[in-house]
Amino acid sequence: MLEEKINADIKQAMLNKEKDVLESLRAIKAALLLLKTGKGEVNEAAELATLQKLVKQRKEAADIFNQQNRNDLAEAELFQASIIERYLPKQLSREEIEAAVRAIVSEVGATSAKDMGKVMGAASKKFAGTADNKVVAEIVKSILG
Repeated sequence: MLEEKINADIKQAMLNKEKDVLESLRAIKAALLLLKTGKGEVNEAAELATLQKLVKQRKEAADIFNQQNRNDLAEAELFQASIIERYLPKQLSREEIEAAVRAIVSEVGATSAKDMGKVMGAASKKFAGTADNKVVAEIVKSILG
């Protein structure tokens, strides 16, 4: 289970005196505990969604810091994002997502932009944890165009 792995990695980071890594791991642990508090037992899909949210938040913060010429803060956010991404499955490339979306479009019989909801519903389940929904939505829009 992810929580056990995070706890073990926290102990290791403490032993190695890796302050930055420890900070990232504690953020993951806090988010998972918060998720558990609200729902009790949590499945793997919910854990992956939480980790993706944490990565997305860090990357958005880094973009804002870069716009404000605060590269030091941006680097810290990107470092934390890279630590969190270690616990996510390998992310699919844009080409892999596009190929899978084309298959989903033909499966559900989508023909126009009106069918985007059907396609996104199936795609969200298929890509859980392996692709950013924003990228998937862009690809679906371009295919159904």
